[in-house]
Amino acid sequence: MHISAERIAQIEARRDEVQASMTRADLAPEEFVRLSKEYAEIEPVAKAAHEVRRLRQELNALEYMAGGEDADSDPAMREMAQEEMQLIKSQLPDAERALALQLLPKDAADARPAMLEIRAGTGGDEAALFAGDLFRMYQRYADAQGWKMELMSANASEVGGFKEVVASVTGTGVFAKLKFESGVHRVQRVPVTESGGRIHTSAATVAVLPEPEEVDVQIADSDLKIDIYRASGAGGQHVNTTDSAVRITHLPSGIVVTQQDERSQHKNKAKAMQVLRARIYEVERERAQSEQAGARKAMVGSGDRSERIRTYNFPQGRVTDHRINLTLHRLPEILEGPGLSDVIDALMAEDESARLAQLDGVG
Repeated sequence: MHISAERIAQIEARRDEVQASMTRADLAPEEFVRLSKEYAEIEPVAKAAHEVRRLRQELNALEYMAGGEDADSDPAMREMAQEEMQLIKSQLPDAERALALQLLPKDAADARPAMLEIRAGTGGDEAALFAGDLFRMYQRYADAQGWKMELMSANASEVGGFKEVVASVTGTGVFAKLKFESGVHRVQRVPVTESGGRIHTSAATVAVLPEPEEVDVQIADSDLKIDIYRASGAGGQHVNTTDSAVRITHLPSGIVVTQQDERSQHKNKAKAMQVLRARIYEVERERAQSEQAGARKAMVGSGDRSERIRTYNFPQGRVTDHRINLTLHRLPEILEGPGLSDVIDALMAEDESARLAQLDGVG
């Protein structure tokens, strides 16, 4: 993971060049915006590069002192230099790893808000209850991260929980953390409706989609078929009195979004379009990724929603993430939300390691 001195010099020089350009008096506003964006991206890289350069220079100076090449060198000074060298040698690999991480190609979607979709799978009522448990887990995790979660649509089950629930999550680094949650989540427990005390296995599917800006996904009106109809099922007290529910079909892709949670047709349409944009953006994103060389599949999985990623075992009080063979005997804490951080942090670390392993020949 050695990054050459030339590469480090290039990074720092580019940062200084961008910084100097931003102070030009004749700079056009759009050019200032572009440079500001580049500076925001390169500054943390240059900072990490500077730290590596500083440690390497310090190590060279200490090696000179410790080697006694100076005729007047004091033995005590040489000993002190050797001790300092050990400290620098222990710090340098971490600094080089931090720089290598900064140099990894960024997923442009990482900084995006996300659309979180949870659907009950096999297991009937018990699967719907589990989907509700997962939704609450993500709500509490979002609260702990300081994110905002807005319910987009929900199809509640008669016994509690959800057959399907969709929410928009906004905040800092939302998709970067939640993207590893896509896939099949499995629960093993004794259902409340089970009198014989037998353990049942149920499942729910989680999909996390990055939310695009409106400018990222251009949707022509002619590509949409919009149906307005009367809302049905649980809802507000006037839910059945107006034609406020909206079904939007995106004709080129066949994607269908329905929205009836709001009493206003206008609000339902706006929410449906938000969900539709996220789904179309994800289709385009997946296509672009699969076209890239090798369509890299990291150790943490491809985000394939049919892939079983995690098991929540109530009798044993454990949660196992099958992608990285991580088992934590802290099921209540994880389902309460804050404990989910340990699972997500481990997945992010594994993904970084897998990508670093592919970063041969940097510099």
